[in-house]
Amino acid sequence: MTKKPFRSARWFDTDDLRGFGHRSRLMQMGYGLEDWNGRPVIGIINTWSDINPCHAHFRHRVEDVKRGILQAGGFPLELPAISLSENFVKPTTMLYRNLLAMETEELLRSHPIDGAILMGGCDKTTPGLLLGAISMDIPAIFMPAGPMLRGNLRGEGLGSGSDAWKYWDERRAGKIDSKEWQAVEAGIARSYGHCMTMGTASTMTAIAEAMGMILPGASSIPAADAGHIRMASACGRRVVEMVGEDLKPSAILSRPAFENAIVVAMAMGCSTNAVIHLIAMARRAGHGIGLNDFEAASRKVPVLANVRPSGDRYLMEDFFYAGGILALMDRLGGLLDGAAMTVTGRPIGEGFAGAPCWNDDVIRPLDRPVSSEPAMAVLHGNLAPDGCVMKPSAAAPHLLNHSGPALVFDSYAELKERIDDEALDVTADTVLVMRGAGPQGGPGMPEWGMLPIPKKLLRAGIRDMLRISDARMSGTSYGACVLHVSPEAHVGGPLALLRTGDIVKVDVAARRIDMQVSEADLAERRAALPAPEPRFERGYGWMFSRHIRQAHEGCDFDFLETGFGASPGEPAIL
Repeated sequence: MTKKPFRSARWFDTDDLRGFGHRSRLMQMGYGLEDWNGRPVIGIINTWSDINPCHAHFRHRVEDVKRGILQAGGFPLELPAISLSENFVKPTTMLYRNLLAMETEELLRSHPIDGAILMGGCDKTTPGLLLGAISMDIPAIFMPAGPMLRGNLRGEGLGSGSDAWKYWDERRAGKIDSKEWQAVEAGIARSYGHCMTMGTASTMTAIAEAMGMILPGASSIPAADAGHIRMASACGRRVVEMVGEDLKPSAILSRPAFENAIVVAMAMGCSTNAVIHLIAMARRAGHGIGLNDFEAASRKVPVLANVRPSGDRYLMEDFFYAGGILALMDRLGGLLDGAAMTVTGRPIGEGFAGAPCWNDDVIRPLDRPVSSEPAMAVLHGNLAPDGCVMKPSAAAPHLLNHSGPALVFDSYAELKERIDDEALDVTADTVLVMRGAGPQGGPGMPEWGMLPIPKKLLRAGIRDMLRISDARMSGTSYGACVLHVSPEAHVGGPLALLRTGDIVKVDVAARRIDMQVSEADLAERRAALPAPEPRFERGYGWMFSRHIRQAHEGCDFDFLETGFGASPGEPAIL
């Protein structure tokens, strides 16, 4: 059988002026013919930056990846990409997820790259990198950043995000002073790596492994563990082999791969953000995954990972020591399609079959789940005709069937200004509503959905309320928060018609969310609804506003979806 020529040969193997230019410029950087001739060129998409603490180790870890590539006979080239630091990018990294996807696809297309290592982990970097790799469709492996070490406060564990919200409420209620608050601040993030709760970062890397795009067990390894270094080199070695096998994302990302990802997400007590990202990735891969698939899985897959915020005490470091993602998948057994392909070139079932679990309290058996409630519920009704999501396993049980008067805020800025007003007409039964924070309204659908509880209620001991918005929330958040209301208020969704005092009813068991307002009144309100002010008048934001999909569609750009048009193919080299 004739060996397929490397894609990079179009740049380096031609006896013409262009080939001369490419080779001479490599030599300008000190490389010799023996460095690249006859070797696959591996592009390393590195999302390191000085302002991304989740990826602080990538500056050095990329050398471990390169070592593995060289060991296997490849030629590594590092290609920096936008870092998407969840902590610092405003108004939200979600505004730029699709920009990273576009950058990844075009970096790989426009350069002489035969295979790729995708270095990410901080929330939106995982879907952003994978979206680009799916569209480009050359051999690729995702190398996860890994969770940071558990936090510490006077010998007690602290969880990323989850304890920030908890202690902030205590401070607002006057229960702790500034000294204790500063101790939390200093102890909650003790190493490089992404959040070590079951937030969006840990959710998405686990999902990427369940999809088959990560080496077996790699998503659970803490960033500071020496095993993470060895894993990075293993990624480099394996991607060189994948180029020889021509094993591309299109051969891995079948519909069963995405269904496996949904099952694992539910068992992990996932971040609600997983819904948006998985739908976007599936649509890029040509599969019609939607909210109904998540709803179906939520009714049959229990939460097995006793990791906060759905769990009561453990963090990702504990999850790793208990056996990690492979132990969890082994416990899921027949709920997963073990025949789905992975980057190893072998079925996923071979990777997790018989994986041991070392702590049954951290990774529960199927007959002893963490919660009687599912990780996620998809609700529909006249307030969200295209759907919305909720995390019942992280909510106060009495709020899962609740009705009360709405208290409506038209923006997060308004909410922050008014929420602690002692004269605010609010009780524990009130339904807090914030709108104007969806994909277009936010803009970018910021993580504002865990609406703060009014200070006067905090002082009275209230720690959860029913809250509704068209925003997202951090995967580290918790509470009875209904999110991703679609269509969003900014584009005229029914949420825009809700008024303070209207009765809102949520019934999670029935999967319903409704405002008790007559159709005649809603029609009258819609007729009087003013046109929204544009969020952008130029630049990337202008393009974003015109092409972003709604939450239930994955928030991809319409022109990036696979069904929009044919791939541009290989670039001309003339």
